[in-house]
Amino acid sequence: MSELNLDRSIEAMARARNAIPGGVNSPVRALKGVGGDPFFVAGGEGAFVFDLDGNRYVDLILAWGPLILGHRHPAVVEAITRVLGRGFSFGAPTLEEVELAEGVKRALPSVETVRLVNSGTEATMSAVRAARGFTGRPKVVKFEGCYHGHADFLLVKAGSGLATFGTPDSAGVPAEFAAHTLTLPYNDPDALNAAFDAAGGEIAAVIVEPFVGNMGVVLPAPGFVEALRTVPRAHGALLIADEVMTGFRVAWGGAQELLDLKPDLTCLGKVIGGGLPVGAYGGRADVMSKVSPLGPVYQAGTMSGNPISVAAGIATLSILGEFDPYPWLEGKAARLCGGLAAAARDAGVTVQVNRIASMFTVFFTDAPVTDWRSADRCDRKAYAAFFHEMRRRGVSLPPSQFEAAFLSTAHGDAEVDLVLGAAAESFRAVGAAFPTT
Repeated sequence: MSELNLDRSIEAMARARNAIPGGVNSPVRALKGVGGDPFFVAGGEGAFVFDLDGNRYVDLILAWGPLILGHRHPAVVEAITRVLGRGFSFGAPTLEEVELAEGVKRALPSVETVRLVNSGTEATMSAVRAARGFTGRPKVVKFEGCYHGHADFLLVKAGSGLATFGTPDSAGVPAEFAAHTLTLPYNDPDALNAAFDAAGGEIAAVIVEPFVGNMGVVLPAPGFVEALRTVPRAHGALLIADEVMTGFRVAWGGAQELLDLKPDLTCLGKVIGGGLPVGAYGGRADVMSKVSPLGPVYQAGTMSGNPISVAAGIATLSILGEFDPYPWLEGKAARLCGGLAAAARDAGVTVQVNRIASMFTVFFTDAPVTDWRSADRCDRKAYAAFFHEMRRRGVSLPPSQFEAAFLSTAHGDAEVDLVLGAAAESFRAVGAAFPTT
């Protein structure tokens, strides 16, 4: 199959590299994990995106998850347009901020009060600060393969053993900033118990993606979920659920609804802004009462509660709450992922398809993927080949083996069929190029 015509995108990237580090404003967009040239997006509609050269793709990235209603849903466009007639930003409270916060509270019983911010990174760093301020303890536990934004103390590598004090995972982060972060294997309740046995009195919080999306989709084992419920609480520490990706994506009540989990604090983003920049953190009223102006934990933001983002979020949550598209999305995603697994088998390619609700990952490996170590064994070159084969056939996948793909309510049977047709051909091409895959 011939290569895509990406002439205008290649031209745009050459221009971008002279003005932006690496030509992109978020590293994954550079396609470093799969190689090749990114396409520059000209627009999106429903289940599709279009590039500068006029190529059309079924979009399975969906702005990395927030576009659960697809591109340019009429109700979201109308809500944004309505706000534009009043103003862009005020730096003062608006009634709509309260409405969005009330919507979050209705959906998530664990959230008694909530603070709006501008990004998932702001949400997680603020939640950890609130947990430290509430408990008076310095340390935080995170899990290998879970990404919680680019705050210094959360950019930490995992080491060997049950619990390893962190070393920075990025240049520019002093080792001292990461020294209070302990990184454990995901899905390992024994490691969590051992960490608290060793340092429980110093641990302020455990932060976790209940369903992981940032090493690809990885699901928690029942024993691990039970440990998350009980171990931090037994030692006076807080549980922070990072639902920036899963909040309102996997269910109306997020991952915590599906797992019957009641975190002390929850971090949100993506879907609650309907595709515009947003974040939020909230939880127990006694913990959140430590946040300024009520308490001594300082956090602020000029653009927090921006009326355009809030309007898009209210419109999105209103539709999700009224029409409950989650069973429909479950059916579409089950059909798509079952078809992907079957197409790979027919082509003699071994993959694991991990899915929860409408988010999924195709892992190129012969073993179940349950944590970072098993994810890390995947064949990155085979995934890169699959990515490019699919893109040539009009399907936009995440440009990394370790990212989640998504469906929206705009993806109907026709779009699923397009993806499955492209996948059948692409898996055959990958099988021919990687005969032992």
